[in-house]
Amino acid sequence: MRIGVIGTGRIGTIHANTLSRHREVGSLILTDADGARAQELAHRLGETAAPGVDEIFKWGVDAVVITTATSAHAELIGRAARSGLPVFCEKPIALDLPGTLQAIAEVETAGTILQMGFQRRFDAGYTGAREAVRSGRLGRLHTVRALTSDQAPPPAEWLPLSGGLYRDTLIHDFDILRWVTGHEIVDVYAAGSDAGPPMFRAAGDVDTAAAVLTLDDGTLATATATRLNGAGYDVRMELAGELDQVVVGLDDRTPIASTEPTGPPAADKPWTGFLERFGPAYEAELAAFIEVVRGERANPCDGREALQALRVAEACEVSRRERRAVRLAELPGGTSAAVL
Repeated sequence: MRIGVIGTGRIGTIHANTLSRHREVGSLILTDADGARAQELAHRLGETAAPGVDEIFKWGVDAVVITTATSAHAELIGRAARSGLPVFCEKPIALDLPGTLQAIAEVETAGTILQMGFQRRFDAGYTGAREAVRSGRLGRLHTVRALTSDQAPPPAEWLPLSGGLYRDTLIHDFDILRWVTGHEIVDVYAAGSDAGPPMFRAAGDVDTAAAVLTLDDGTLATATATRLNGAGYDVRMELAGELDQVVVGLDDRTPIASTEPTGPPAADKPWTGFLERFGPAYEAELAAFIEVVRGERANPCDGREALQALRVAEACEVSRRERRAVRLAELPGGTSAAVL
């Protein structure tokens, strides 16, 4: 199998390394807006660098992996679909709902494959939580608490391109909440704070956010995120039911200290970022993509799944801006298949 990788930044480099080692991948063609960066990575991996995106399609590949800036995702997804090529794309499809819906329509018209990069679906902890909920072990689920806390903020110049904290970060929590519980989010109430560094205010973004979410079965969930968690990278999900409760992300590297006299000690080596914390999950999602391309399994996260997570993020942005509860039914794109 020959795969084209478009984008060789931080996550593109990780994916190219993973694909280059995979037994079913014969070769890669790499390209990037920074040609020297693509050339250097190709040389290091023993793969081929292309001068631009056009060559990815002209030289012939069996599938495409898109890890470019988000602004380019939708156009590249559409181009691959028109070329009959299966695509793996980092989230989101686009930073707005019209662009997302257009790209999905192109994929569905072409009858091709689009798998989205929500890597938490391949993490052992979240998989265990899903099994606990779906098996009935927790009983009726009444409360879910999700959080994502980055240790340090991203570069100031990247913030205006990110789509904001809800679309860039909390979108992972929204997706995994649906995937673990098997239920849709029907309404949200969200708030955000820009009390941190002024670069967030300059970008029209917030550095910390919170949302109260109601699921279609009445379960209540909260989701919080921050860019400024100096203790370390902290990603957790707590699920409480009438019979039992479980937590994802609590281990000897969780960056939290107990104030109880007999509580566990602080982590000696706390998680520092998502690439470290979710390394095995990133490898697993690409292995799944190759199986999907080979016809060996169903798509674990298609464009419609990604659309629903973005709709929740969009609803949160409206709620924060207008200071009101927002029903998901107010947003377009609500007709979807059952939650996977």
